[in-house]
Amino acid sequence: MIKTEFGFSSTAAEVAAGIDLTGKRAIVTGGSSGIGIETARALAGTGAEVTLAVRDVAAGERTAKDIGGNVRVARLDLTDLASVDEFTKNWRGPLHVLVDNAGVMASPEQYTEQGWE
Repeated sequence: MIKTEFGFSSTAAEVAAGIDLTGKRAIVTGGSSGIGIETARALAGTGAEVTLAVRDVAAGERTAKDIGGNVRVARLDLTDLASVDEFTKNWRGPLHVLVDNAGVMASPEQYTEQGWE
């Protein structure tokens, strides 16, 4: 059994307190809204270089400015393979942390150009 001092009311900042990720690089998908913002904020607070991988670059830029620190923004739409390809082609150097946060629920059924739900 895993035991932790954290619970339902713990914040991301509390969980990350005391962790030093200086020199490490992180990507947070969906980093311009909801829990993605707080995840990115907590990672940036540890000293990590954080890339917000977002569909809406303008929203990402506003979020990055609000967080401060070493936060970058890159367009990434996971329903668009060309966007994924472009994102990966532009990535340089190592990746230490990947937070696959992007997601929606209870949305209407939609399909990508490739016919994927």
